[in-house]
Amino acid sequence: MKKGLILINAYLKSENGSKQASRLKEEFLKLNVNIDIKRNNEFALSIDKNGNIINKFDYDFVIYLDKDKYVSKMLEKANVRIFNSHQAIEDCDDKMTTQIILANNGIKMPKTLPGLLCYNNNESLNEEALHIVEKELSYPLIIKTSFGSLGKGVFKIDNYEMLYNKANELKCVPHLFQEYLETSYGKDIRAFVIGKKFVTAMVRNSNNDFRSNIELGGHGEVYKPSLEFIKMCEKIALILNLDYCGIDILFGQNDYFVSEVNSNAYFNELEKVTGVNIAKIYATYIYENIYNKP
Repeated sequence: MKKGLILINAYLKSENGSKQASRLKEEFLKLNVNIDIKRNNEFALSIDKNGNIINKFDYDFVIYLDKDKYVSKMLEKANVRIFNSHQAIEDCDDKMTTQIILANNGIKMPKTLPGLLCYNNNESLNEEALHIVEKELSYPLIIKTSFGSLGKGVFKIDNYEMLYNKANELKCVPHLFQEYLETSYGKDIRAFVIGKKFVTAMVRNSNNDFRSNIELGGHGEVYKPSLEFIKMCEKIALILNLDYCGIDILFGQNDYFVSEVNSNAYFNELEKVTGVNIAKIYATYIYENIYNKP
């Protein structure tokens, strides 16, 4: 029997996350593939005394809806095909790493400065560096934690006092400083790419927040992209070697700027807004890669 595993985070409480896994399982069943949905809390992978990886899972493939880099790396070392790959998930999980990988490829992004690395919370904040940040980016500007999702860890900074306080708070947390685009206040585009092919996109709008995330109260509307936009999205997925992704794109005055790339982006709102069956497209892509490749 054909069988696959959807592995979700051990502590996942999001209704969207649970629904995403259920939708994928539903579409796989139509392809006669049995799917188990499990939390990443069983310690099914371990390293024994001889230094060998022990894998208690027995599946044809794993859809990895988690960001635990240790388990994804162990799965691949145990020769399990996972979607997305360990490296793609790790590269997208760290927002600064994503920007660096996409750089020098003709893809426009907001001007970005990496946060300073600090190991000791008792160290005094480097104010000279903060003055460089405000000179380079001007106000308002954005501070983001390098790791985070659903709009969490993204802060709009309007003056030096706010910059100092937030930078001091995040001093020992990986973060970055980024240009703020007023033209994209409360709105952006979430584009989906599967198998390096553009699928669909929606505009996300918020009436009460500079962030447009659905989980923060935003709502989606159908977006009809240009051919240039589609090519940009496919190029991003190719560079990051993603089987599946959601790309967050900001509005400039007359152009687009890539903000983030999400390897485990939720598609529930997108399916509802566009009528496109994302789960079916992703399930079919995985099926073809696992069962129909020579």
